[in-house]
Amino acid sequence: MRQWTIDAFATAPFRGNPACVVEPFEAWPTDDWMQALAAENNQAETAFLLRTDDPARFGLRWFTPTLEVPLCGHATLASAHMLFAELAVTAQAVTFDTLSGPLIVSRQADAYAMDFPAAPVHQIETPDGLADALGAEPREVWAGPFLVAVLKDEDQVRGLTPDLAALKSISSAATQGRGNVGVSALAKDQPYEVVSRFFAPGSGIAEDPATGSLHCMLSPIFAAQLGRPRLAFHQAYPGRGGDLDCELAGDRVILRGQAISVIESRLRP
Repeated sequence: MRQWTIDAFATAPFRGNPACVVEPFEAWPTDDWMQALAAENNQAETAFLLRTDDPARFGLRWFTPTLEVPLCGHATLASAHMLFAELAVTAQAVTFDTLSGPLIVSRQADAYAMDFPAAPVHQIETPDGLADALGAEPREVWAGPFLVAVLKDEDQVRGLTPDLAALKSISSAATQGRGNVGVSALAKDQPYEVVSRFFAPGSGIAEDPATGSLHCMLSPIFAAQLGRPRLAFHQAYPGRGGDLDCELAGDRVILRGQAISVIESRLRP
């Protein structure tokens, strides 16, 4: 059985966010086996696919090293890239059946486009302790599946060294979610409009390098603020960085990005 490590939201190897993608199964393995392999891979996500009668439709599940998650953008992009680039699926688009409903990924010129649900968000007062945990005072805080703190500028976003345990506790209490926090700010004199980072201690990940689900929250926030549905985002994970082209389309977000295969390996029984 083969497995690929694929850098998603990347235009070159060792950029963006790596995901492991296992070649499609005829029947789901046990949850314990998938979780154990995800822990062994120790990437933000390992993606597992299930064949269906339709050669362009697959079941898809995502596991972090510690748990299964309901939505993952970069591992969905990596899964589509694996099907198109490594397994030579000829369809123009593939559909994934997931815990978040059907997700469609299509080929568009030199990138892939993913049709994802926009996350409902609402602005809240800054939770007690959040500024201290981040090491920066947010200008705005938004709640949805997790918290998003909007900071004053890009330098502040890039310079954060947050208290992850505190972030997990504060975000979980504020959202009733797992305890993850995105941060963002408008960029200036850059080829992108918004810069972001994503701290995910509630998912067993200190910091995620390029996060599709984060941008399902950021896209509605900044599309409204800037008055444009399509924006360029850069996730500023130290040493890597990922680029996402996001377009708000009603209650959906079209996430566009590239992917690169960097490792092909074989799992032994």
